[in-house]
Amino acid sequence: MAKKSLCLYFQVHQPTRLRLYRFFDIGKDSHYYDDFANRTILRRIAQKCYLPMNELLLDAIQKSGGKFRVAFSITGSALEQFERYAPDVIESFKALVATGCVEILGETYYHSLASLASDSEFTHQVTKHSAKIESLFGVKPTAFRNTELIYSDSIGDRVYDLGFRTILTEGARHIMGWKSPDYVYNCEVQPKLKILLRNYSLSDDIAFRFSNKDSGEWPMTAEKFLSKLKAAEGDIVNLFMDYETFGEHQSSASGIFDFMRALPGIVISDGTFEFTTPTSAARKHKSVGDLEVLDPISWADEERDVTAWLGNELQQEAFNKVYAMTEKLSIVNDPILWNDFGHLQESDHFYYMSTKFFSDGEVHKYFNPYDTPYEAFINYMNVISDFQIRLDEKRAALDVKEEVLKEEKGTKAHVKKK
Repeated sequence: MAKKSLCLYFQVHQPTRLRLYRFFDIGKDSHYYDDFANRTILRRIAQKCYLPMNELLLDAIQKSGGKFRVAFSITGSALEQFERYAPDVIESFKALVATGCVEILGETYYHSLASLASDSEFTHQVTKHSAKIESLFGVKPTAFRNTELIYSDSIGDRVYDLGFRTILTEGARHIMGWKSPDYVYNCEVQPKLKILLRNYSLSDDIAFRFSNKDSGEWPMTAEKFLSKLKAAEGDIVNLFMDYETFGEHQSSASGIFDFMRALPGIVISDGTFEFTTPTSAARKHKSVGDLEVLDPISWADEERDVTAWLGNELQQEAFNKVYAMTEKLSIVNDPILWNDFGHLQESDHFYYMSTKFFSDGEVHKYFNPYDTPYEAFINYMNVISDFQIRLDEKRAALDVKEEVLKEEKGTKAHVKKK
């Protein structure tokens, strides 16, 4: 009897946090980022999570003789901060990739919502991200994980056109119905695109409930978790979560590192499952059928939709304002503006404006540096106002240059005619 598959995937992202940007800064100071906070938080999480977990996973791979496998998606925004503030983290990821047991997935470079706004910008970011991964790690992503697992049929079709044959998303109950997330499916409009679905119940046992003493299963041990895995009836169990689960959201004192240190050996010795990566899983398992997803889903909140980022008028106004500048940016084509535009698209900025405290309020508060969604909105829109001024000035300068060239061309033509 063939072994079932266990696919572990971790998301690595750090936003480029904005500094307190006041109304009076508009038009005068175009440095938008809180460099101190970005450096301080990145170094803290590197010491608490990235470095110890990477060492733990490398040890698990070596001890298992390569039977333990895992996948990551690492945003371009995070990679830039690693290069700037924690190059040792880059080296530790390189050591993992060099084992041949770690898959790096494709995604949007800036962890953006571009898939919901602009085909051209989405394509640009996915291509830029793949190039960055290849330059750093020597591998080209073949499976795709969109920002926050956002997926729909149309997004799947675009991802397939970009060369990916596997995509990860959420096993959201409202689109699954009676179907189980523990099988491989295919895109409704592009049957050649395989879909791997997050088992949110088992994933959240680790990501959110691990240290919850009221969960009824505390303390969670590797043996207990294996029994829950074995209760899943499908071909594959996909455990997808933020990498910061380990050491940051779940502290080392909770026993999370001991749990992860024990899990690979327990699973491998039991023999029911084999660890796999998304691309390998999609090759191994046949699709059991089409999955129709007309409206975008994600892994956020109880609704598993995109309202965590676009659920109120503040978020929608900010979202529409930033993406309305895409065409003018393409005309100006200034690399400095493009870079700022990318970081201003990071989904975190819109998440900070969320008012959805009735469902997953504590989660929203944990990640939010602002006291209120309105403060997040005002700060972001002040930055956008300054960015708009810079863009308009560049466009005006370009128009003047084009007019001068046109006049010079006309003068030369007139002289030549004489």
